[in-house]
Amino acid sequence: MEGEGNATLPPPCGASEPPFAGELLGSLDLAGRFLFAILTLMTLIADLVFIEEVIYIYRKIPSSKRSILIWINAAAPVIATTSCIGMWIPRSTMFTDFTAAVFFAIVIHKFLMMMIKECGGQKLFLRRFENGRFKISTGPCCCCCLCLPGVRITRQTLFWLKLGTLQFAFFRPVFMFLSIVLWTNGNYSLSNLSPKGAAIWISCFVAVLTIIALWPVGIMFQQVRVLLNCKKIIPKFALYQFVLILNHLQAAIINILAMQRIIPCAPPLSSSARGAYITHQLLVMEMFLITLMSRVVYRRRYDELEPPECACEEDGDSKQTPKIILNGAVSEDGLPGF
Repeated sequence: MEGEGNATLPPPCGASEPPFAGELLGSLDLAGRFLFAILTLMTLIADLVFIEEVIYIYRKIPSSKRSILIWINAAAPVIATTSCIGMWIPRSTMFTDFTAAVFFAIVIHKFLMMMIKECGGQKLFLRRFENGRFKISTGPCCCCCLCLPGVRITRQTLFWLKLGTLQFAFFRPVFMFLSIVLWTNGNYSLSNLSPKGAAIWISCFVAVLTIIALWPVGIMFQQVRVLLNCKKIIPKFALYQFVLILNHLQAAIINILAMQRIIPCAPPLSSSARGAYITHQLLVMEMFLITLMSRVVYRRRYDELEPPECACEEDGDSKQTPKIILNGAVSEDGLPGF
């Protein structure tokens, strides 16, 4: 009887590989097919909204900011597209997830550069904050170390902040390529997190690099959030954080639940495959909403000259106290000198 009970267990529950696309689509009922159609439609709408936004950026935004804004706006549609492909073709999950991860690694660096660009570029940024200090007691590294002293804002410290995000944009594709190579040889599997497996070590290295990359963005945001309030930097940073949390933290939590079989299998999907399947469906819906919100936040004209409310203190002082030349004498308060 015991042998008969074990024989009736669905084979996919013990399978290590996700099913083929045909097997998955053939197992869907009417509700499942309707859900696939709705999620695919959401992905297409997100892509169309992004294409329309790119056209707007090329027509209205100065050329110096076009590339950065396109990269940042593309984060949600790209993740939605890769998630939709992973939903339709479960065996492509590794490639689609790695594509989204590599793309967002570049977006992290682009977001840092966007904040500097919105301040007028590196030279004007250093001029505005030449007497200021970076607050380094911020997340995700040192949010609990409130006693840390501030670091002077110089060209060198700004270089280190850029390097902190740039290293992630460089090393993340390298580790992803290494993971795919090991996966083809059977040495890499997210379900095998033992010390002898490659997945645990690569994941730890990527986690450290991620934290190092997120730290400079948090430091820069704390420095410019008041100055760039008129440029909607807080909603932009919030959208960036949402994409980060949903694409990384949410996916990691669901993956852990699937490996512990808290998420049960549902033939033809094993527990791990079903976890990835749920992650992709959630990401399509979430990135669709973020794409629509990004269009509202980023759809405005960015002039080369900053608006008065974002002007630096020196500019404000010069506007309030214009100089008047009278008989060769200059009066700071606009009154003739006696």
